[in-house]
Amino acid sequence: MEDVKDLVSKALNEAIRLGAEFADARIQSYEYELITYDNGSLREHSYNRRAGVGFRVIYQGAVAYSSTTDLSREALLEAVKKAFSSAKALSSHPGEKVKLAEYPAVKAVARSHYVVDPFEVGEEKLEIARTVNQEALQVKGVVSAITRMGFQRDKRIIVNSEGLEVTVEVVLSGLSQASVAKSEKGLEYASDYDSRVAGFEYIRETDWVEMAREVSRLAVTASNAEVPKGGTYDVILEPRMVGLLLHEAFGHASEGDLVTTGASILEGLKGRKVASELVTIIDDGLVSGGYYVPYDDEGVEKKKVYVVDKGVLNNYLTDRASAAKLGQQPTGNGRVMSFQNPVIVRQTNYYMEPGDYRIEEILEDVDYGIYATSKGAKGGQVDPGMGTFTFSAGVSWLVEKGKITRPLRGVNLSGQILDVLSKIDAVGRDFEVETSVFGGCGKSGQLVRVGTGGPHVRVRGLSVGGR
Repeated sequence: MEDVKDLVSKALNEAIRLGAEFADARIQSYEYELITYDNGSLREHSYNRRAGVGFRVIYQGAVAYSSTTDLSREALLEAVKKAFSSAKALSSHPGEKVKLAEYPAVKAVARSHYVVDPFEVGEEKLEIARTVNQEALQVKGVVSAITRMGFQRDKRIIVNSEGLEVTVEVVLSGLSQASVAKSEKGLEYASDYDSRVAGFEYIRETDWVEMAREVSRLAVTASNAEVPKGGTYDVILEPRMVGLLLHEAFGHASEGDLVTTGASILEGLKGRKVASELVTIIDDGLVSGGYYVPYDDEGVEKKKVYVVDKGVLNNYLTDRASAAKLGQQPTGNGRVMSFQNPVIVRQTNYYMEPGDYRIEEILEDVDYGIYATSKGAKGGQVDPGMGTFTFSAGVSWLVEKGKITRPLRGVNLSGQILDVLSKIDAVGRDFEVETSVFGGCGKSGQLVRVGTGGPHVRVRGLSVGGR
């Protein structure tokens, strides 16, 4: 990779010699391994690796990209020349010109910590996954169980024509369990997962068997649960549901590229109240439990960004291009899925800051409501421009006179995010942020790893779909 970096630097110099005002490159080496056991049988054990270089060239305000998996001197020069030619051709067409906010030419190397390289471990992986899957099937009432174990190594080197050189390497490991149970009321599904920016030591140190049994027991409970009557309820959201809601319904709306194109409900609201004063929302590349993003894919250091501070919209998330348009500093949120993709604004680890309430205090003031969890949630829909959302929750629970009573299934939450954030009247002192080696956030055809979370929160009057 180091030899490639020197060749890439020379290719960037060629772009400048040809007349480009700016050029940068993302050199990537990526590995991913997935093991899947399905009802006691090994269904998949795959390993994928990709490597290459992606160039971005700006000429008279026009931007173009080119990438290659051929790391020879000739191929790299050809790729950067193609990007330059495309940018030059685009420069003669009408359209908004790209300008990048200034950023110093930093030089840095950052690697996530791990003890045991997961890609050097053999049969032990299969044995753990097989055992977990078999134990999940032993719970009475469970008719199907799928166990997945995943590992990722992602090394990126960002180089630009201004002299910046940043290397970031991340190792991620995790396991997920999904179980289906059958009762007289029908089939129901529950799932859970845990991933950490760590090596195989995390797999060895975690009680996956108990997690799998818990998921299977939850699926059995859900298969016998009631579907709530649709209506407006006081709703308590557990940390993962808080993270999901914030990331999807509010986080995308805070991304600078959507703001500058008029596709965000938060356009023009900076400095104004957008939530309860109990709400502080943060995007942070280094929070414990989240994905490791010390620098973004433009080489900008990822700072802790207070998007909302005590209910007031304080910042938008930006890459260098959207920062220039908005007249603010880049926040380190320019990210790409791989070397083949263009830079766009993405969240890193998006979460709500904890408050002062104990979970017992959050519950005790609810006469009749719902405790919504994410274990088995199946996604939803959002519109960042309107601020509206609809999400399915996982297995949830009825709350009566401050006590959790009966299990519920088929719980769907919907609303307008600014209205919902204004109705938060209790924020827990607990706190959890999580990431996943099995998925991430999708936008413009790109999937990137993210983290989400927060504390328990209580919303007074949230629309719940059910019967």
